[in-house]
Amino acid sequence: MSFQLRREEVLDGAQLSAMLEESPARAAQAILLAAGQGIVEAQALLGQILLDGRGIAQDAPLALRWFGIAAGQGHLMARNMLGRCHEHGWGCVADAAVAARHYRIAAQNGLDWAMYNLANLHATGRGQAEDPLQALDLYRRAAEAGHAKSMNLLGRYLEEGRVCPRDLTAAHDWYRRSAEGGDFRGQFSHAAVLADEGRVDEAVVWLEKALAGGNQNFLRVASQTLFSVADCRIQGMASRYQLRADELSRTA
Repeated sequence: MSFQLRREEVLDGAQLSAMLEESPARAAQAILLAAGQGIVEAQALLGQILLDGRGIAQDAPLALRWFGIAAGQGHLMARNMLGRCHEHGWGCVADAAVAARHYRIAAQNGLDWAMYNLANLHATGRGQAEDPLQALDLYRRAAEAGHAKSMNLLGRYLEEGRVCPRDLTAAHDWYRRSAEGGDFRGQFSHAAVLADEGRVDEAVVWLEKALAGGNQNFLRVASQTLFSVADCRIQGMASRYQLRADELSRTA
């Protein structure tokens, strides 16, 4: 299949996804063309592929510039990505306070990812004063907007009773929703609840999903937790988590 560099294709998210999968370099040409024409979605996407080096040479400082251009036109995910760049030092000197300002703008305009990222800064006191109540409020707002990672963290607050009344029923429901939403940490949390309830076969299904999606650090820590579980079916997952973490470390 070949792709034409037509404006309507650039504006179509499904088309762009297909182009990036089949021919990243060809997709990058289309995105560059559209970004140059002032199409804000393409400008934001250009920032992302420059950051990732997908179909185009990786260039974090240039990615930062394009995120800034798109954010200036009101693109909320581009504003969030400006925050990510400043938080992690991608194309600039890391500055959590600057990151927080970008996250706050996007969060105030309803972007769940920005709520989550700003909550993380509040929770850890990076770039601003530590504020667990504000972090909880942001996680809750993002969770209620459908953000799976925030659902898991909201569940954690409710399970532990951190700066809120302890509510295991609500915590377990948020873990389930996070798991169903595709977050690997939520899948692991939900599996732990199922295992505690004796529903081990169901727990193993969710542990498999968490194994498939988990990152290296998560898998290493999770493997130690699994080794300590008495049930042999769950304990047997521990070595697989460790092996997968080792695989990811070799390809990093």
